[in-house]
Amino acid sequence: MDFVVGLPRSRQSRDAIWVIIDRLTKSAHFLPIRQTDSVEKLAKLYIDEIVRLHGIPKSIVSDRDARFTSKLWKKIQEALGTRLTFSTTFHPQTNGQSERTIQTLEDLMRLCVLDFGGNWETHIPLIEFAYNNSFQASIGMAPYEALYGRKCRTPLCWIETGERKIIGTEMVDEATSKIGLIRDRLKARQAT
Repeated sequence: MDFVVGLPRSRQSRDAIWVIIDRLTKSAHFLPIRQTDSVEKLAKLYIDEIVRLHGIPKSIVSDRDARFTSKLWKKIQEALGTRLTFSTTFHPQTNGQSERTIQTLEDLMRLCVLDFGGNWETHIPLIEFAYNNSFQASIGMAPYEALYGRKCRTPLCWIETGERKIIGTEMVDEATSKIGLIRDRLKARQAT
């Protein structure tokens, strides 16, 4: 777990992203938040978005952000049976995966805003989708496939199999185009 902070305030007054990565499958969640969100609000978001989908982790590696070192966060994780490990800033031995993922996220957000315009927060779902469905050399597959044991059926594969004729809506066409561009940029970034 780590935060991307210092973002321009979105229409929903969010100015940060909480990045949560599963170390085994490399799947990631990018949750828009406010830098001022309380531990209570983050704990609720954590239960709603992470525990709901993945269950309770055995351990969490995070930086020493005051919210993660707070008594309340420690008590919540203790009650859930989760061991907390704290890293130091930019210390790749403990938290390098999140730092690399955050750099990729920042690059993709920058490109999406430049290419598609609009607010950074509107692009987060597509970036998360593209990230979790892109090949990761460290696991030899996409995080989605590692998590669910099968490849994800995406709008990109609808075009490849001819299913687009059935769907054909403007929203699907737009999402397909954006996801394709994000995926291409992600591949280019991984190649460097």
